[in-house]
This record gives sequence, C-alpha cells and structure tokens, in this order.
Amino acid sequence: MAQLWYYDDKGTTSTSDDVGFFCGGSVISPTKILTAAHCVKGFKWSSTDSAVVTGTASLPTTNSDGTADLHGGTVTGVLRQWNHPSYTVSTNGAPNNDIAVLTLAAPVKATPIRMTTNTDTASYTGTPATTAKVYGWGRTSSTTQDISETLKTATLPIDSDATCTAAYGSTDFVKGHMVCAGKPATGSDTGTTTTCNGDSGGPLVVGGRIVGVVSWGVEDCVAQGAYSVFTKVSTYVGAAYAQTADTNLSYTDGKADLFARKSSSKTGYELDSKGTSLASRISLGDWSGTNVVLQADLDRDGFQDFVYRLSSGDVYWDHFVLNSAQTGGSWATKKIFTNWKTRKAVVIPGDLTGDYLPDVLSEDSSGVLWLYPGKGNGTFAARVRIGGGWSQYNQLRGVGDFNGDGKADLLARKSSGGDLYLYKGTGKSGTGLFSARVKVRSGWTGFNTLAAVGDLTGDGKADLLARTTGGTLYLYPGTGKATSEIFGTRKSLGTGFQQYDIFG
Repeated sequence: MAQLWYYDDKGTTSTSDDVGFFCGGSVISPTKILTAAHCVKGFKWSSTDSAVVTGTASLPTTNSDGTADLHGGTVTGVLRQWNHPSYTVSTNGAPNNDIAVLTLAAPVKATPIRMTTNTDTASYTGTPATTAKVYGWGRTSSTTQDISETLKTATLPIDSDATCTAAYGSTDFVKGHMVCAGKPATGSDTGTTTTCNGDSGGPLVVGGRIVGVVSWGVEDCVAQGAYSVFTKVSTYVGAAYAQTADTNLSYTDGKADLFARKSSSKTGYELDSKGTSLASRISLGDWSGTNVVLQADLDRDGFQDFVYRLSSGDVYWDHFVLNSAQTGGSWATKKIFTNWKTRKAVVIPGDLTGDYLPDVLSEDSSGVLWLYPGKGNGTFAARVRIGGGWSQYNQLRGVGDFNGDGKADLLARKSSGGDLYLYKGTGKSGTGLFSARVKVRSGWTGFNTLAAVGDLTGDGKADLLARTTGGTLYLYPGTGKATSEIFGTRKSLGTGFQQYDIFG
C-alpha cells in the first residue's frame, strides 16, 4: 500500500486557492504506484509539497519536537505521472477510465502486488462466492471528514454489472470499465461497509492480485442502496503495464524514447518521443565496439539501463546506482553474459514469466530460442529452452505488451516473404512461453530494420518503428489488437535514418 499526499499552494500567499488531498495506491513495482486518475489528472505530483509514503500501515504523526514520525515508512518524491488518456468525468461526477500510475523518484522496498490479467473473468462473476478485499485509510464515518490513522481492510462481495447499472444507470456505471462491490448501503453508518473519501486509488484484491482501483461512490458514502465503484483492472492492465515497463530515457513524460547509433562515427544518440514525432537528438557518446544495444530497466529502479554486446561477444549491463541518501549516484557496469558472439538475436521484451521482473531472450546460432529469467538485479535463473526453428526469422523485436493483456510479447519477421508475426506472452515459462503465433502483417520486405522500444505515443499501447530501405522511419502506433489491426495508420518520423546502424 501507498499513501499519496498532495498539496499545492499555487505559489500565492493566500490560502483560499490551496489544494490538498489524500489518496491511496498500490506498489506494483519498486518505482511504480497504481492509483486512480482522479487523484492524478490536473495535479502536479512532481511538486516538492507532494509525496508518497510506503512501508507502513500508519499515517504520519508529529513528534513532540515537531519532526514527523513515519512509523517505519519511507517518504518518496514523484518523478512523473501518467493517467489514462481517455479519462473523463460524467455530468454527475462519475469518473471513467479512472486509472493512473505514478513513477517515484527512487525505488522503495515495499513488496509489489501484481495486477490481474485481461483474461480474468472469475474475479468479476458477481456471485456470493466471489469476495474481494479492499484496503485504505479513508473516512470511517459519514458524519466527519477525518480519515483513519491506521490502514483498514474490509471484505466485500463482487456485484454483477446488472446490479450496478440498476443502482447508478448506464451513463455513470460503464460496463466493462467498472466493477461494483459490497452490499447495498443502509443509509447510515450502521450496517454499511463501503469505501469512502480518502480510499480513492487503493486496491480491490482477489486471490492476491489487484482487480479494481477505488474510483467513486455517493456523497458521504452511505446513501441507501449505494455501492462502491472500482476501476476494472482487467480492462486497463495493458495500459498500466506499459508504464511499469517503460523505456523513457528522458525520465519526464512516460513516453518511450529511441536509442540510435550513427554508423559513420559510432556515436550513440537519444531521440526523445514527442508522441508522434521525435525531438532533436542528444549525444550519448562513443558506442564503437558494440553490435547490439538495448534499453532495459533490469533492476526495475525506474532508471533506464543499457544492455549491450561487444564485438567479443560479452554482454554488459550499464545501470544507475543511487547513493545511500538517494540524492544522486553513479553509473555501474556489470558483465551479464559471456561469449554470445554467435547469438543471432538478443531481445528484452519485459516481464515474460509473470513476476514483474524483466527477462532476456536469445536465439543461438542453430535457431533455438532461450529464456533467461531475470532476478531483478542483473542476474538470471537457469536458462529455459523455448524451442527451435527460430532461424526462419530475420528480426525478433519487442518491448512491452502489444495486445493489451498485461504480458510482454514478441514480434518476429520471416526471412522469406517478410510476413510479421505476433507471439503473445502467456506468463508461463518453457515451451508455453508464447501462444500460437498470429500473422499481423504480410510482405514487409520494404523495411530493413524494425525497432520496438515500447509505448512511444503515451497511450498505454506498445508501438513499433520500421525503417524503409530508403531511410524513412515510420511509427506504427499500437492498437492493442492481436490481429491484422495491431497497428494504426503509420506516421512518418522523418527521413535520413539510413545513417544509423543500431536502434535500441
């Protein structure tokens, strides 16, 4: 659990325009907090007066000397924020697409909790046997505005969509986007168990996974017949996952950025995404002697890493290490694989095994694909054979989730004919790592390089870059569909990209 404290004095001496509130959230990776969009949209969470507290069940209190007692918790600043781009509020005040992710300025030690998958239907059946737990520090009485000093939990039955629609109407309760839980409120505190102000953004949990995010309810929370309404996480897990597996080199906007090396000078460049265009390139120095460069946050600390293979075949991991005060740090280099000179492909799609830690794929010289399960610290569990026959492809690419189910996927282009296939991740290891391939494009022979770095547009869907033989780079925006409609209308990012020989 996370406590989200927000305050903004608007830079004025008057207190009449001050804004302050409290929300809950869930730690879904060491630097990522899942919460509600209505807690994020329109507010500047990177301000110095806003903070996230993790690792404690108690709200902060003030000691006799005026210092804050965090009760064993850790306070962390926010580096950037993302809310679902389709977030809206109905005329009655009910939020829709109410999900957001905060990226912390430093990793926290609190144990992450996973989101459910997009195929989860059992958690939302609305039968008496399906119950969920909700957590929060929100109001415990309809007659006061005070939030709870200690973390509360309650067990609520999941309600059917029909029940919620009957209570709120189809305009406010959007089937598929929301889920209700709890018994109908009694009209008073007595006999009512519900979420309330201050619980917003907290998790609804079934089977140890987040299935809902506290979203909205009625004023004072206990109106007769009312239910607690949550964002349905199975619908939004893909968009939220894109924020946990980002490749945002600029660290500021939640959009994936591109690494490119110039072939003549061997200079590496950072090309930051502006959504549907790229900003002016930034030099990252000399990258001679390398033949593979990948962006990957192997330790999930929120700082982008580089994994690169030298001409000798050794693979290294460059990562940023914070100092003990978490006020700065330095770059460190670690060798993670040896003698990979003959490996035909190295890919880091993200979390393939379902543990929220990035994994590595590598194709050997005989066309066998191997999985190296990441441990989150630059080391890996014993490799797992995925299968042979991968030599039929001339490009393997992937960062993120292409079909919106919250699992990392892989794209593969055939050497003969240029057909492009999607291998959907299953979250399982071994031969079941991917489901049966799906052809998503035919005859892509006009492109000599594909690059997948994640969500460049910031809409929560993984995108693809493709360079023509003439040097034009196209953005193929992801749609989240595992069909021939996997990408929307392409957008040119410019010409002259034949000058680069490595894309990360």
